[in-house]
Amino acid sequence: MESRTNWDTCINTNFPAAVTESSVRKKNMGLNKFWLGAAFGQYRPHVYMLLAQVGYTLLYFITEASFKHGMNPHVYVTYRHIVSGIVMLPFAYFLERKIRPKLTLPLFVELFVLSLLGVSLTLNMYFASLKYTSPTFLASVVNTIASLTFIIAVALRLESLIIKSPKGMAKIFGTLISLAGVMTMSLYKGPVLKNLRHAPIHIQGNSVIHEEWVKGSILTVASCITWSIWYIMQAVTLKRYPAQLSLTTWMSFLGAAQSAVFTVIVEHKPSAWALGFNVDLWSVLYGGVIVSGVIIFIQLWCTEQKGPVFVTMFNPVSTVLVAFLAYFVFGERLYTGSIIGSVIVIIGLYLVLWGKEEAQKNQKTTQCCSGEGNEDTQDKNFYLEEKTDVP
Repeated sequence: MESRTNWDTCINTNFPAAVTESSVRKKNMGLNKFWLGAAFGQYRPHVYMLLAQVGYTLLYFITEASFKHGMNPHVYVTYRHIVSGIVMLPFAYFLERKIRPKLTLPLFVELFVLSLLGVSLTLNMYFASLKYTSPTFLASVVNTIASLTFIIAVALRLESLIIKSPKGMAKIFGTLISLAGVMTMSLYKGPVLKNLRHAPIHIQGNSVIHEEWVKGSILTVASCITWSIWYIMQAVTLKRYPAQLSLTTWMSFLGAAQSAVFTVIVEHKPSAWALGFNVDLWSVLYGGVIVSGVIIFIQLWCTEQKGPVFVTMFNPVSTVLVAFLAYFVFGERLYTGSIIGSVIVIIGLYLVLWGKEEAQKNQKTTQCCSGEGNEDTQDKNFYLEEKTDVP
């Protein structure tokens, strides 16, 4: 009897303790998973944008390799957006059937102009400039789009500017600094950094890089100006046509058609349209599926979650990655003028973005305090909700 009593006592005292210890362990594991999930959820946009910048970095080099291989940049833009339109079409058709507005003639004309500014005109100038400059130069100048958009928006009275306020001063000085950086890169090449003797990867081909630096600089800056106009116009169009996937699909197909007409005019060799199973084909597929498809979707999602300022802040990541890979991996020439100009442009970019972010915070605070924002103020600042697109 005594042994039975001791056994019962052991069960009654030790088993609940074991159960409690196991429960605590499971609870702790659940809490750890919760905190890990919460942390990933909080920084998910950051991770996605970093991956997007890696994707853009690879785009510069795969397109450069394709152009050196002999592919026409205008043919590339045409094929790339045909692929992009085909990829985006089923998603746009099925996911936005209920929210897609009816397409009218005035709206179609607006989409046509939007495609001209955002796809055919801009990208044809942009990628043509890659033949005359370098991936590092292009990745650096893209950072001026925020400043150029600000200048155009102020000129069109789409954004109010209070010069005496800190955020107004930040926008002005940031814009001037960015433009100074572009001028530095365009007009001052400076000494060439000593190349690595044995670069891991060499891009083979008939290179014309750096031979017409001024011509390439003009094309790059012109493409950034038209891009800035496109951002503002895109924001206005999205108010009347809020179906983002459908808008992207329309721009891809219309831009491809416009680019095809332009290419036929300037390129008379039928052989230029030939695509072999080589780097030309891979550059088209990568640009159409990965960049114009996956990465643009990531940017739209991040813009919805965090806003356009957040998305734009990651552009310098691509600049740094391109410069690093160009010098250490591909053994390309890196000029001191490009390095100095890139640093100046990035400083100006973050000044402009800081001014914009502060303006958005003040606007939200004012709207919360007043219950609802002024309609005119909302219209003037709507362009801030643009969807940031990159090549």
